[in-house]
Amino acid sequence: MYTTNELVDSLVEKVSGLFDSAGDAATIKAEIANNLRAVVQSTVSKLDMVSRDEFDAQVAVLHRSREKIDLLEQQLAEISEAINQPR
Repeated sequence: MYTTNELVDSLVEKVSGLFDSAGDAATIKAEIANNLRAVVQSTVSKLDMVSRDEFDAQVAVLHRSREKIDLLEQQLAEISEAINQPR
């Protein structure tokens, strides 16, 4: 999985590679790379994305919540069974 900067760098590198064979393309290449980097960073920043660390933290919270729910369901079943047993 790419980080935002890795994604931007990869796109800029690929587009810039298209201009490597041109003669006076160094100036054009640098300008396009800078503009492309700005456009991609702006676009990515507008996306509703979270970092990998934030995602992993939420996965851990979800896992703990699932464990608590399973335990509570088990306890409820045991209590219900105890209440419904004939005396």
